[in-house]
Amino acid sequence: MTRMFATAVPGLGPMVGRELGRLPGVVARDSGFDGRSDVVLFEAERGSRSAVVELGLAEDVFVEVGRTVRSDGDRPGWIAGRVWRPERVQRALSVWAEEVRPLSGAMTFRVIARVLQERSFLRTELRQQLARAVQRDRPRWRVEDPAQVEVWVIEYAAGRFVVGLRLSDQRMRQHDGRVVEREGALRPTVARAMVALAGEPRGVLLDPCCGSGTILGEALAAGWRARGLDIDPEAVRAARRNAPGADVRVGDARGLEVADHGVGASVSNLPFGQRYGVQGDPDGWLRSVLGELARVTRPGGRVVLLHPRLPHPVVPGTLRMRDRVRIRLLGLETTIWVYDRTG
Repeated sequence: MTRMFATAVPGLGPMVGRELGRLPGVVARDSGFDGRSDVVLFEAERGSRSAVVELGLAEDVFVEVGRTVRSDGDRPGWIAGRVWRPERVQRALSVWAEEVRPLSGAMTFRVIARVLQERSFLRTELRQQLARAVQRDRPRWRVEDPAQVEVWVIEYAAGRFVVGLRLSDQRMRQHDGRVVEREGALRPTVARAMVALAGEPRGVLLDPCCGSGTILGEALAAGWRARGLDIDPEAVRAARRNAPGADVRVGDARGLEVADHGVGASVSNLPFGQRYGVQGDPDGWLRSVLGELARVTRPGGRVVLLHPRLPHPVVPGTLRMRDRVRIRLLGLETTIWVYDRTG
């Protein structure tokens, strides 16, 4: 078994753990938070590693080099020496070479450090000490940014450090990227989580505020037929390019031209004034939109919405809360609300 760990958008760590648990030959062992991301530590059999690198909810995946704790020696040089041991490094590099690219004698590298507190030493001091440990062990390697090898040292729980080599790149967290980018577009990993919370694909998934089409693209990948609406024609043009298999049209979420019970699920990142505002009273707008989503979603289907707050009075009686996932995006606390459409 290979020790590994994954990072995720804050709040999505438990979902990543469950996603890992569904993979054969993978066992989640621990979890934490490094100040910027949720962290899930796990073990994987050799034949399962490729599937791990393709996790849909994780931002990045690493092969572990080593672990230690502050209490044994709360000094950056001591910590670096404990976690960078040549025999462990060689095993991790073998995995890296299998999953990323063959190694050469002269490689470029950089160190990324995250700590939960800087009372004993600064994060930059730990980064510098670990870089020195790497260069002592690999004298032909040189520091560059960007680099071929990324070495991450993170304090994933109070006093507990783990070091790993990053196996993933931005294609993992961006899901190969969008053809057209728009300011404020939803992170693909969050869109994937929202689609997963909508349940097994059953017909059409509707996004009434589809923006650049990120949710629509994830819905198509999951096996849904996808339909998107947006009041902004520019957004519709972007969504059509980013999710070419979806039916995308200009429309107002307050008055959907969709038959009663016409979709299997409704999933959307609702505007709340950070990048894109709403017309009129915000609660009145929410009441109208949620009423429409309750109308068009079939009984037994789900309505999944991203929004900081959905006051009880704006939620129709035919929507019963199933789950609530609190996440943090770009420092902003928000929530994924999951409702069952009753009836």
